[in-house]
Amino acid sequence: MAENSVKKKKKRGGWKIVVLLFLLLILLLAGAAAAFYFAFVFDLPRLTTLKDYNPYLVSEVYSQDDVLIGEFFIERRTVISLTKIPRMLINAFVAAEDARFFEHRGIDYWRILGALFRNIEAFDVVQGGSTITQQIAKSFFLTPERKYTRKIREAILAQRIESYLTKNEILFLYLNQIYLGEGAYGVGAAAKIYFGKTVE
Repeated sequence: MAENSVKKKKKRGGWKIVVLLFLLLILLLAGAAAAFYFAFVFDLPRLTTLKDYNPYLVSEVYSQDDVLIGEFFIERRTVISLTKIPRMLINAFVAAEDARFFEHRGIDYWRILGALFRNIEAFDVVQGGSTITQQIAKSFFLTPERKYTRKIREAILAQRIESYLTKNEILFLYLNQIYLGEGAYGVGAAAKIYFGKTVE
């Protein structure tokens, strides 16, 4: 009889340890979540600036007879509404930059894995895994530094942007914000610089 009561006490003592370990694990996870929040999420910028897109534009100076005589700009850009950008051009950018743009919610995990394998194969960074939405997050809110902490913040922002904007709004921002060389920001400025035409 005394043996049975000792066994019962040992069983109860074992359950107490399991419960205490479980509570300790919950506290550790809560602490890790809080640390993650304060490290990456707490001071992320508000996305309202994306809805109020107001970039630097080109100021054009014309003569009395309507001849362009000069341009002044910080960034050479002409904002074009998405409805005026040819569908073929939109499709070309999506195909080249983010083929699964209409399928993911800001992060393309398959693309990240593919880029990781290619970079390991080459022993160098030869391909990135950023989506169009991640490029928007970086362009509007983050620095170009190459750190994992920035990539984590970029991924979090990309998911928030996808919840805040439609895919068309994201494309509008991207196609007007992207740097395309020769001082051209956006497809409107690039069409004018490279081809002497409007994007339409």
